Amino acid sequence: MARITVEDCLANIENRFILVNMAHQRTLQLLKSVNPQVHAPDNREIVLALREIAAKKVYLDDEQMQQLKEEGFISSDTEQ
Repeated sequence: MARITVEDCLANIENRFILVNMAHQRTLQLLKSVNPQVHAPDNREIVLALREIAAKKVYLDDEQMQQLKEEGFISSDTEQ
């Protein structure tokens, strides 16, 4: 089985803080039995969340993006 790393995810999400928050939110969703967006049946929820982020299957919604911009975590000209 191939390993997933934070560096794989950082290719899509430029900010480690945002990456950790996205992975956390997605892990909580997966723990509540939301269907995963990638096929990896033997992986734990956090690994599934990272795999989904690396595969560009999970995104921030517009409200989250706006909040992060207002708080200064994302510059206004950055788009995902």
